[in-house]
Amino acid sequence: MIACLRLLTAFCLAALLAACASSPSSSLGELPRTPDASIEQLLERATSSKSAEDAALLRLSAADMAYQQKDFPRAARILEQVQVDTLKPAQQVFAVTLTAELAMSRNQPKAALSALQHPSLQHVPELPAQQQVRTYSVHAAALEADGQAMAAAQQRVLLAPLLSGQAASANHDAIWSLVASLSTEQLQQPANDPVLAGWSSLALAVKGAGTLEQQQAAIDDWVKQHPDHPAAKQLPTALTKLKELASQPLTRIALLLPQEGPLAGVARALRDGFMAAHFQAQQSGQPAPSVQMVDSSRIGSLDDFYRQAQADGVQLVIGPLEKPLVKQLAAKPQLPITTLALNYADAGQKAPPQLFQFGLAAEDEAREVSRRARADGMVRAVAMVPSGEWGDRVLAAFRQDWESNGGTLLAAERIAQPVALAQQIADLFQLRQSEGRAKSVQSTVGGSIAAQPARRQDIDFLFLAATPQQAQQIKPTLNFQYAGDVPVYATSNLYSASGDVNQYNDMNGIRFCETPWLLDSSNSLRQQVVQQWPQAAGSLGRLYAMGVDAYTLAPRLGQLKALPDSRIQGLSGNLGINASQRVERQLPWAEFAGGQVKRLPDTPR
Repeated sequence: MIACLRLLTAFCLAALLAACASSPSSSLGELPRTPDASIEQLLERATSSKSAEDAALLRLSAADMAYQQKDFPRAARILEQVQVDTLKPAQQVFAVTLTAELAMSRNQPKAALSALQHPSLQHVPELPAQQQVRTYSVHAAALEADGQAMAAAQQRVLLAPLLSGQAASANHDAIWSLVASLSTEQLQQPANDPVLAGWSSLALAVKGAGTLEQQQAAIDDWVKQHPDHPAAKQLPTALTKLKELASQPLTRIALLLPQEGPLAGVARALRDGFMAAHFQAQQSGQPAPSVQMVDSSRIGSLDDFYRQAQADGVQLVIGPLEKPLVKQLAAKPQLPITTLALNYADAGQKAPPQLFQFGLAAEDEAREVSRRARADGMVRAVAMVPSGEWGDRVLAAFRQDWESNGGTLLAAERIAQPVALAQQIADLFQLRQSEGRAKSVQSTVGGSIAAQPARRQDIDFLFLAATPQQAQQIKPTLNFQYAGDVPVYATSNLYSASGDVNQYNDMNGIRFCETPWLLDSSNSLRQQVVQQWPQAAGSLGRLYAMGVDAYTLAPRLGQLKALPDSRIQGLSGNLGINASQRVERQLPWAEFAGGQVKRLPDTPR
C-alpha cells in the first residue's frame, strides 16, 4: 500500500495543487483553479458566494488544499459539504478523484474503487492532462492494492503518454511489475488494448524461459517482433539488469554445511539432494559449476572462510545451516561473496544485500493455509498449535496474514496432553455453554428434555499445526465433540508420508499443504534420489527437496532479485523472494480421504 501511495504521489507531482488554470469545454464545466488563498479564506468565500457553482469550486479547492497538506480528516469534512451530483462533469471527476485519494490514504482500496465507478469518469480523456494523470494514478493504485494487477496495468498504460522524465520511467517499471506478477493463465487472456497485449506477451516470453541466457534471448526476440512498443524502445529496469546478470555465469560454488554435530544428519540430506541436482545437470549437458565442500562445524572464523573462498575464486556460498552462523552473517553490513544461507536469521533482523535466506519455514505454511482458506471463501477461523516458541511463531504468521487480508481469528488453543484435549476442543467450540443452556432449560421447565450439545456456529474452519500423533487424536475428538463437520486446514507437520492407512483414516477429511516432492512421486530426479536413499520417500524427503532447490536457486538469485514477482517451481514449493531476500514457498494441497492421500487442485494465484 505504501508503494502504491508513493507512486501515486510521484505521478501527481505535476498537479500538486490539483488545479488547472485552463478550463475544459463549457459543457464539461470549469475545474478548480490554483488557489491564491488559505483554506479558511476559501471556505469564507464559499459561504458568502451567491453562485452555487462558484461555492462548490471554492470548497473543492479547499478540500484539495487540505489533502495536499496531508490533513486528510479535514479534507474529507470539507468534501462532504459538496453535492457531487449537482456539479458539472469535470467537477464531478475532480471530486470523485479526491474522494478516491482520501480512501487510499485510509488504506481502503475498495472504497476508492467504489467512488471511481461514477459515470463522470467517461469524460476523463477530454480533461486537461494534469487531471487525467491524477485520476488514472489513483485508479491504478487502488486496483493494484485490491489485487487487480491487469486492470491496474491498463490504467498505467493510459497514464503513460501523459508523463515524462522520472515519472514516466517509474510508470514504465510499474507496468512491468504488474504484468510480471500475473500467472501464465492470466497473461494469456486476450487484452483489448494492443499496448497492454504487448506487455503481456513480453511477460509470457520471460516467464517461458528458464535460464538467464534463455530469458535474454527471449527478450531480444520479443524486441525484434515489437520494435514500436514502449517496452522495446525502453526496456524496464528489471529486464536491463537481467542482461547484465546473463554476462556473469556461475562457475564455482562453496557448499558450507556441518559434517559433525546435531545438524549433521540434516546436512547430509541437504547435501545429497544438492549434489543429485548437480549430477543431473551435468548428465543433461547443462552448464554446471564446480562445487567445493566446506565443513562449517570446523570453521573458526567466518571472515577467514570468506577470505579463503575469495582466493579460491568462489562466486557463491550456499550455507551455512546453523542459525547462529546465519545470524552472524546477517549482522554484517556487507559480505564479500553472495550467500544463500540454508536457515533464517531472526525475523526483522536487517541483513546485508549479498545475503539470501532459504529454509523450510513453518511460517510459509501458516501463510499458505491462510491463502488457501481465503480462496475457499472462509472468513472466521479458530486455531490449534503446539505450546512453545515454534507454535507461537506459526500462530503469529497465520494471524498476521489472515487478519491483514480481512479474516477473523475467533480463538486459539495450545495443544495440551491427550487428557486435556477434549476439554480444549470443547472450550474452543463453546460446547459447555450449549450444555449449560440445556441444563438451565431443564431446571426451568422441570423434568428432563432431549437436548444434544451444539457447537458455536460462527466458525468456518480450524487452522491446525500438529504432529501426526496429535492430529490422530484431534480429528476423532472433533467428531466426538459435535464439531466433525468443521473443515480443518493444516500445515505439513501432520503428514509422515508413512503410507499408514490406519493413521490416515484417523485424519480423514483434513486438508494440508505439502512439498511437491512428497505429493508427486513421478518426478524423475526424486525417483533417482529415492532409489539411492530410500529415506527420501518419507518425511526426510523435504530436506532432499530443499537441497535440490538450493541448487536450482543458485544461478537464479540475481534473476529473482531483478524480477521480484517471478517464481521458480521447485520441489520444496513454488519459490519466490520477498523484499528481505528471504525465499518464500507456496505449496500444493492434499486431503486425507479413505485412508489415502488425495491431491487437490492448486490454490488460485
